[in-house]
Amino acid sequence: MPGTVIVGTQWGDEGKGRFTDYLAKESSLVVRYQGGHNAGHTLVVDGEVFALQLVPSGVLYDHVTPVIGNGVVIEPGVLVEELDMLERKGVDTSRVRLSGNAHLIMPYHQELDRVTERFLGKNRLGTTKRGIGPAYADKALRVGLRVQDLLDPKIFREKLDLALREKNGVLTKVYNRLPLDADEICRTYLGLAPRLEPHIADTVHLLHEALEAGQHVLFEGAQATYLDLDHGTYPFVTSSNPIAGGACTGAGVGPRDITRVVGVAKAYVTRVGSGPFPTELPDGDRVGNELVERGAEFGTNTGRRRRPGWLDAVMLRHAVALNSCTELAVTKLDVLSGFDELKVCVAYETEDGSRYEHVPYHQSVLHKVRPIYETLPGWRVEIDGVQRMGDLPAEARQYLQFVEHTAGLPVTFVSVGPSRDQTVVLPRAA
Repeated sequence: MPGTVIVGTQWGDEGKGRFTDYLAKESSLVVRYQGGHNAGHTLVVDGEVFALQLVPSGVLYDHVTPVIGNGVVIEPGVLVEELDMLERKGVDTSRVRLSGNAHLIMPYHQELDRVTERFLGKNRLGTTKRGIGPAYADKALRVGLRVQDLLDPKIFREKLDLALREKNGVLTKVYNRLPLDADEICRTYLGLAPRLEPHIADTVHLLHEALEAGQHVLFEGAQATYLDLDHGTYPFVTSSNPIAGGACTGAGVGPRDITRVVGVAKAYVTRVGSGPFPTELPDGDRVGNELVERGAEFGTNTGRRRRPGWLDAVMLRHAVALNSCTELAVTKLDVLSGFDELKVCVAYETEDGSRYEHVPYHQSVLHKVRPIYETLPGWRVEIDGVQRMGDLPAEARQYLQFVEHTAGLPVTFVSVGPSRDQTVVLPRAA
């Protein structure tokens, strides 16, 4: 059976959890391969809302083993709170497996994230201030603490003391903050170890056992293509690799283990935080405000208002290539109901008249491009009750066909509302 990756093709918040949840029905394992609790996904099941930050959405199925891979950074208190929340809602979390090689987000990571953003002022990156970037930085510097260190208090304390020597120096001497106390950190983190220990496992071995047994494994990332550390709109990106290739390093599988890549695209575009956004609608724009209100475009974890804009086919084509997408899933098509006309960016133009049909690599160019739009007819009827493609208004089908044509891939899933059952599945997606 193939390994399948679900990947966002924009700046995140495309609704990947919806399709992860759908495809999890046929999977034995659902694996989160990067990111931290700075990105969440929301599922609505029988009217009940599940806002998940770290646990893969496959946890809602009894037959699925949810796996948090080595590429994820973990704030153990947040993970325990999430496991407890799921248990209170009647979800069995005993199957959740956590890689011992995943790195820990420490209190000094969060403090450094906060003070650095304040120090940057107007040049701030717009992080969630949850310590994600500093945790990944320490991973690259080879001074990070890992989940497995929670199981050995002596090693945990030795590594912590070494880290605090440098971190407290920076906090006190550079940012004029109080030093962090090693004893307090040990009490908090090691106190959570008994709760997490039953979940800690060799997840790489677990994955390969499943693959060799012919079981279907589903990989999900956080954020999306244009927040990728290497291929996104740097420096306004996350600190890991959400693209499909990140599943290989973040979960511990080889490229040949992945044969299906579902690219998820919102029917329009949003992004959170700072950075370039060619099709962004200006503050106060009526259409932009309506997209935000109809689409409930506020962060799952942070509550931050997302910046809205029209669909960008230039970026979509590039994302399809970067991820080797085999198909597209389009979300929130219902949000576009009620508009007389819709726009899709098909190319960029610069001040000197140059035309780009691909994403320019140079940031100075990308910051200044103007979108060239193609206008399509809108539809006035609500579509949240539609269950078959043929029941969509002709204009909605035309819009999806235009997306297929510009992206060069078939659309196999369409969401027409927030609930799990508001998903239109095309026969070729089976």
